[in-house]
Amino acid sequence: MPQESVEARKRVLRAVARALPLEGLEGASAEAQRRLLGLPEIVPAARVCLYAATAHEVPTDDVAIELCARGVRLAFPRVEGTSLRLYEVKDSKTLVAGYRGILEPAPGGALVSPEEVDLYVVPGLLFDRSGRRLGRGGGHLDRLLEGAREDARRVGLCYAQQVVHELPIAPWDVTMHLVVTEEEVIRPAGPGEGA
Repeated sequence: MPQESVEARKRVLRAVARALPLEGLEGASAEAQRRLLGLPEIVPAARVCLYAATAHEVPTDDVAIELCARGVRLAFPRVEGTSLRLYEVKDSKTLVAGYRGILEPAPGGALVSPEEVDLYVVPGLLFDRSGRRLGRGGGHLDRLLEGAREDARRVGLCYAQQVVHELPIAPWDVTMHLVVTEEEVIRPAGPGEGA
């Protein structure tokens, strides 16, 4: 599919995703976070990258609290120019409003290299069963994940209503090894491989 067609299809899908209902998802959010915390892949992780949720994203507050209690070190992204940089966060309650009002680490924190992260928890507007992800269109997360270690796991976290049969993919799109919803854990046949 020509790149112009891929981008046009992504624009349509973003509009569809933003129109999904948000009411009544509190229980689904708690169950999705519980499933994420139960993954065997999360057990050996010494450092996990989380995100601060915006509308249409599963919150990670319970995950942050539990991982801190387990002694896992957390990193959260902060937008700096056209890039995301990771910073150590000891308590997600210390996040401040940043890029587009999204909560992120305050300036002056300890920088974390992408290579130091064992597991990335990644938001998206939509995911598919092959591990493809549709983000907001800025490419920030894809650029960050390109710097991750090869053995670092990428886990998409979303609501079941955000899983579709197939998403278009561009050459620079980074796919997930797993996708976790309140209903299931999706393990693509070719973990993290693009189509």
